[in-house]
Amino acid sequence: MARIDELHLMTKIAHMYYMGHLKQTEIAEQLDISQATTSRLLKRAQEEQIIRINITSPVGIYADLESMIESKYGIKEAIVVESLPDEKQIMRDLASAAAYYLITTLKPNEVIGISSWSATLLATVDAMMPITMSNGAQVIQILGGVGNSTVESRAVYLVNQLAMLIQGQAILLPVPAVVGAWDTRQLYLQDPFVCKTMDRFDSITLALVGIGSLEPSDLLASSGNVFTSQELETLRSLGAVGDVCLRYFDVDGVPVITPLNDRVIGIELEQLRKVKRSVGIAGGKQKISAIRGTLRGGFINVLITDLFTAEMLVAPDDCLAVR
Repeated sequence: MARIDELHLMTKIAHMYYMGHLKQTEIAEQLDISQATTSRLLKRAQEEQIIRINITSPVGIYADLESMIESKYGIKEAIVVESLPDEKQIMRDLASAAAYYLITTLKPNEVIGISSWSATLLATVDAMMPITMSNGAQVIQILGGVGNSTVESRAVYLVNQLAMLIQGQAILLPVPAVVGAWDTRQLYLQDPFVCKTMDRFDSITLALVGIGSLEPSDLLASSGNVFTSQELETLRSLGAVGDVCLRYFDVDGVPVITPLNDRVIGIELEQLRKVKRSVGIAGGKQKISAIRGTLRGGFINVLITDLFTAEMLVAPDDCLAVR
């Protein structure tokens, strides 16, 4: 076939497929060629730039920026949400996006691990719509949910409400997230119920976690599951920038190991690394260093964040005003 004839046929097929909305089988039948030839020439038409695919993102959609984050940090997915520069509004917008993500990606027999003491996760659950069919899911509390009686109900609500919304089974971890000493933690770990819950951590298929800066959030602080200001200063002096489930790390994602780690009852960072989908939901300028450390450490592989934070995450380190 002469090249001009082949170009003519490629153009004709491309026009019929994209403009005429015909199936490849219909094109093949109409032009008396095989479907394999139709498919091959459509591919050739792209190579010859007869077909040029242009994807225009709607306003408020940042697919290119999401791809840059995914490529830079080697994660499965980034979801970037447009929001106003207000912490409460950012939380609401991230929660809405996270609720949609969770409902649309929930798989049968999912084993969901969810952290305690996160206002963003609470907002996520409150933004969710219930599913209509049971899928055999389990919802496991992956950080101790016992704390100050005035707020402890929120940690319990978080697990129970999510389980109810997806018609799953709630599994609580009824111990403090932070205890006073190593031997106190050992006593809790001897409880058969606690052991049974923590043994389930390795079976988690989907983890939902907040990302904390070094200073505790209002909810965490009010729960009583916090370290003293002196202990936090020690963590800061060692380079800690944030935490996931009260496990601290530096901006490069290297865990900051101190005796404080032996007083936390909850999932380990190494366990989070092994979860098939570990979703971090966080944003705002105060958490940029913590989010960067979380990504570099591989503790999450899905990130839901706001536009400003996303732009900072892909900026060169030496250009960042916020560390």
